[in-house]
Amino acid sequence: MAAIGAELPAAVRVVVVAGEGPSFSAGLDRSMFGTLPQQLSQGDEAFLDLIASYQAGFTWLRDPRFISIAAVQGHAVGAGFQLALACDLRVAAEDAQFTMAEPSLGLVPDLGGTQVLVDLVGYARALEICATGRRIGAGEAGDIGLANLVVPSGDVQSSVDDLAAAICGSPAEAVAATKALLLGAHQRSYADQLLAERTAQLARIKALAQGSS
Repeated sequence: MAAIGAELPAAVRVVVVAGEGPSFSAGLDRSMFGTLPQQLSQGDEAFLDLIASYQAGFTWLRDPRFISIAAVQGHAVGAGFQLALACDLRVAAEDAQFTMAEPSLGLVPDLGGTQVLVDLVGYARALEICATGRRIGAGEAGDIGLANLVVPSGDVQSSVDDLAAAICGSPAEAVAATKALLLGAHQRSYADQLLAERTAQLARIKALAQGSS
């Protein structure tokens, strides 16, 4: 997945992540547990690098060059849940169920899902979702802000298409600059965010004056 992100043409405006079949993603292949002794034998730094390589397959979806949309149907479990969280927007079918299963397996979510989940639903709810490992249905996901849209199962593709078309109706550079501002907002003070907005707006005004969108 990281290679897909690295090779993505600059002209791409929207990236849609969807599962083939009835479910979005079942998450971790538990057979990987059998390889843990060998992986750990390579040393701590090598193991941390291995996890970083997995994370890279998710984090590219936050690139400001495009908007990423997760089209979620059926189960989105563990890494699958985190893959949906890695996307900017989530369209959920009515049969969608989200589960952060890692803590129930003795693990922690390690693919970028912890920060995004807190940003979306708040600390207390994020903790409860992770610590219990319970399933979150599509209706609840929509109510708590986890899903942007909840639609009938047969309407997922058309809803994603409509959303993508609406995004592409706005100038690409303006959308990219706005996404960058929003992604960095929680890392800046209010004064710094105002400065970032002024700086981004200056760049946009110059581009418009030069006849670029």
